[in-house]
Amino acid sequence: MKQSSAIKTTYLSILSSALLALLKAFVGVLGNSYAMIADAIESVTDIFASIIVLIGLKVAAKPADEGHPYGHGKAEALATFVVGAIMIVSATLIGSQSIENINTPHDLPKSFTLYVLGGIILFKEVSFQYVIRKSKESGSTALRADAWHHRSDAITSLAAFIGISIAVLMGKGYETADDWAALLASGVIFYNSYLILKPAFGEIMDEHHYDDMIQLIRTKSKEVNGVLDTEKCHVRKAGMQYYVDLHVLVKARISVRDGHDIAHRLKDHLIKALPEIADVLIHVEPKED
Repeated sequence: MKQSSAIKTTYLSILSSALLALLKAFVGVLGNSYAMIADAIESVTDIFASIIVLIGLKVAAKPADEGHPYGHGKAEALATFVVGAIMIVSATLIGSQSIENINTPHDLPKSFTLYVLGGIILFKEVSFQYVIRKSKESGSTALRADAWHHRSDAITSLAAFIGISIAVLMGKGYETADDWAALLASGVIFYNSYLILKPAFGEIMDEHHYDDMIQLIRTKSKEVNGVLDTEKCHVRKAGMQYYVDLHVLVKARISVRDGHDIAHRLKDHLIKALPEIADVLIHVEPKED
């Protein structure tokens, strides 16, 4: 369910980015604004980024098999790395072209571009809020990266709006204002790339970020008859699912069969209570009276 929702959201991202890229490029050329053309480039990278996210989500949704006993969830984090790389490349292209335009005399941008940009900023911020909400609901790292791509697009559009406004209001001598705005936007995209890559790297390295979930696992475990307490608990994320290693304390003098039954009841209970958990490996520890 979570995977299908995330995939549907990504399809919407691809469609919206394609339409906006065409609109920005057309208006940017017609309105003589490189900041808007740079914004169109950002939207084109959004398309490729969303396609990568879509591929990552579809691969991550594949069930475990003989070659991948823990499933394919890491594909999502790998897709996030590719999205971050695309953002870095687009920021570099925008920044270098902005510097070249700053040093090249050109005409003032047209004022009508501001009306188009105003609508685009509003639309992209709404898109960001929608996709980031879906990423939180699904726990998808790749979808979160896609959401931040929308926010980056809104920021580049805002920078273009400010730059064009300065150029239009101040007139001759301020032709490069929107080029400076595009340069600023490239810096923001670089920073957003870092925000996207950091959690993805943490997921690949099984970095610990799950204190709340561990506390919930400990609480739910004590609801199972026969479980006296819990000891070690490690959680790692793969795609939208979690894998748990848990040590539980049971009475020392019960049989191996009883300990085995407690472990199975506990596993079933945790997966039912926390559907985001894909599997639980339980180690039974004896507790002396």
